[in-house]
Amino acid sequence: MTDFLLVLPVLLFSVVAHEYAHAWTAYREGDPTAHMLGRLTLNPLPHIDPMMSILVPVGLWVLSHGTFTFGAAKPVPVNPRYYRNYKRGDLIVSSAGIITNLLLALACAVVFVALGMAGRALGGGGAGVLRLLQRMMFFGIFLNYVLAVFNLVPLPPLDGSHLFYHLLPPGWGARYRAVGRFGFLVLLVTFMVPGLSVIWDVLLWPAITASQATFSVIGGYALPGVLR
Repeated sequence: MTDFLLVLPVLLFSVVAHEYAHAWTAYREGDPTAHMLGRLTLNPLPHIDPMMSILVPVGLWVLSHGTFTFGAAKPVPVNPRYYRNYKRGDLIVSSAGIITNLLLALACAVVFVALGMAGRALGGGGAGVLRLLQRMMFFGIFLNYVLAVFNLVPLPPLDGSHLFYHLLPPGWGARYRAVGRFGFLVLLVTFMVPGLSVIWDVLLWPAITASQATFSVIGGYALPGVLR
């Protein structure tokens, strides 16, 4: 339960930052939609989806016996017709959330190291609190890598589908967008049908590898019990 209380705020902040990045870049590209709907904010309340932001993370944590959780915020609505340059705007807005999660993973790694150095300097005094905070950064690194890689998957409505669309010839791109309305159904099937979850083990391998590589560099700064 302690770990879940550390995971949840990190996950919530990470998914909110992801959607805020979409809203901010869309606004910069000329689209006021998210701004007018109150989504251009880091306040989590406008971004929270009761199912994906609360029930799914809690359910996954319980079903995995406290080994894994995941979640998302409400997608930020955008209207590409407002972009000053459609292709450029779509690429920038679609990649903004992914880049944000990668930067958050890096920020968590820096804080992880700083907390480890502070904990060693303090010795016993205050090290318990720093250990909890460092454990939170441990989850932050992993979750933000997972969020970045997950959203890179070229399956509508994930961000990667927008990036992949622009690599296709126009005719193929139109057909690809047409089948996008089934994207959520495909995601649900791969999550819910026994045996198909192995697909995500493969697709998320880069996130696991990146996490392992990161902790191989910064793991020496871990306080006792943080990397258990």
